[in-house]
Amino acid sequence: MTDALRTTGLPTGVRLALAEIAGASGAWCPALAPTGDRVAYVSDRSGLPRLEVATLDQQTPPAVLSGAEEEVVSVAWSPDGEWLAYLVSPGGSICAQLWAVRPDGTDRHLVAGDDPRSTVFAGGWTAGSGHYVCSIAPGDGPGADVVLVDVVSGARRTLASGGFLSVTAVSADERTVLARRGPRGHRHVVLVDVASGEQRRVIPLGSPGGAASEDGRFAPDLGAVYLRAGLPGRPGLPRSDRTGLVRVPLSPERVPGPAEVLVSRPDADLDAYAVRADGTVVCVWNADGSTELELRDLADGGLVRAVPLPQPVMPGWSLSGDGRTLLAELTGPLAPRSLWLVSLDGAAEPQPLPSTPRRPDPHLLVTPEHCRYLAHDGTELDGWLYVPPGVHGPNRTVVSFHGGPEGQERAGYHPVAQSLVAAGLTVFAPNVRGSGGHGAAFMAADDLGAREASFDDVPATVEHLVQAGIALPGQIGAHGWSYGGYLALVALTRWPELFAAGATLAGMSDLRTFFAGTEPWMAAASVTEYGDPVTDRDMLASISPMTALDRLTAPVLLCHGDRDTNVPVLESIQAHQELTALGAPAELLLLRGEGHTIVGRDNLLHLSERVAEWFDRWL
Repeated sequence: MTDALRTTGLPTGVRLALAEIAGASGAWCPALAPTGDRVAYVSDRSGLPRLEVATLDQQTPPAVLSGAEEEVVSVAWSPDGEWLAYLVSPGGSICAQLWAVRPDGTDRHLVAGDDPRSTVFAGGWTAGSGHYVCSIAPGDGPGADVVLVDVVSGARRTLASGGFLSVTAVSADERTVLARRGPRGHRHVVLVDVASGEQRRVIPLGSPGGAASEDGRFAPDLGAVYLRAGLPGRPGLPRSDRTGLVRVPLSPERVPGPAEVLVSRPDADLDAYAVRADGTVVCVWNADGSTELELRDLADGGLVRAVPLPQPVMPGWSLSGDGRTLLAELTGPLAPRSLWLVSLDGAAEPQPLPSTPRRPDPHLLVTPEHCRYLAHDGTELDGWLYVPPGVHGPNRTVVSFHGGPEGQERAGYHPVAQSLVAAGLTVFAPNVRGSGGHGAAFMAADDLGAREASFDDVPATVEHLVQAGIALPGQIGAHGWSYGGYLALVALTRWPELFAAGATLAGMSDLRTFFAGTEPWMAAASVTEYGDPVTDRDMLASISPMTALDRLTAPVLLCHGDRDTNVPVLESIQAHQELTALGAPAELLLLRGEGHTIVGRDNLLHLSERVAEWFDRWL
């Protein structure tokens, strides 16, 4: 236990509960070996995310293959079983590196990302032996190239360039690339001819799915491309503009034809998919924040089988070579991320891997209630309500905003929210407009000039909580991470009478300095979300909390990873300096070695305790 934990003002029993809640380990990003008998995954059981490999029966302890100081982000197993490719976040920085290692732990070496300014974005293995394809942003501009890397020799070949390209697939002959390009809200899949460099949209603008598409993949015979695409809304159902599965035929010259919608649902977004050899497709749906797993017929889109899951959210998964078994990363309010074997044909009940980390004591945790309410203009909003045991009326309440803003609050494991509840505080985590999971129109409802009006969802949320007898007026706090941290600062400066305290993590304080300081590719991708840093500079100033900090009256805790280059740490430092100059009660917590997401167990525990103690003190 660190000094910070010993000196907190929370009671000993609460501190012990927080140590178990925030200190819980997990396992995620599974990758099944081609032979189906081993699995590679990321686990933080050592205190930091590491690459582990284990047999499925796990009769022997898992082997850690990554370096002692490597913070692992994701892993992928090569089709021939000879290599593992994994991304590393050096020192918490978003500028990721690509490493490779043999499954027995030998020949571990850096493959790409040796320039500290560059960022490697995960792609996947190709049909060529030892060939891995990824996107690399050099860091000196907004673009990113698709690069083919030979992990044995280190040789690299640029397959596509011109703009920001995030690779999704490469044809078996390595002549054609599918890549996603475009800024936030306008991303679409292009087909790139490697020889000529020509790029063309797989689905033209104006066609169903042409406005937004991603996750493009080739059919095995190269006769078609599958992809997830935003589909048009249906009359009378304004939020039915959902993401579904689309098939686009390819001519022998690999020219795309007209798109055909294969699978869609008016009540859910297709989060992920896998086409099986038997003519069915594995569909992973986001339905009201919960994962629904289905097998559907490719011919008519009909439901073949719904596959029950033991936890409500499946962030990641890996399909076995025969398509019959799925290794799922699952999480829920009472369960950190862990790995489960799921039979897709219903032959067996889902089973956790033996190495699944021990869960925290369930008596320390609460299951949130999914709530719906209305914004001032009648738009339906939703959120998750966490109430401490034994509380049956108005209580001190923290409103916690998620990041993105295209993110979505879902019923997964949230250690900071559960830590606040353990300290006796009610937590409400809303999905205000701009959130994902509700269709394209809802997600775009806060873009550009609409952002100013979208802020009104904040007081509407507080009014709902007070009128419903959940929150106590005068004892309400604002909290958030990334964009949620920005929105918390907006709330504190625009409605100081509603909030008695605030705490942010990695939030922007000034959108102008955010654009100037973030990674160039991130700045370019964010123009369609927030506005142009040159032509819309006055608008960005008007919606930046930094220009209105003199209105803030509540004490604020500003937390930030000191290696964050996504939302640069300057965003919290400059806000703290300005608040201190104004004589406002503010504290700054810099988490050493952390980037945009806090992944070190000691730092996560420190953060959870500080935030819980902060709101306990001021509310």
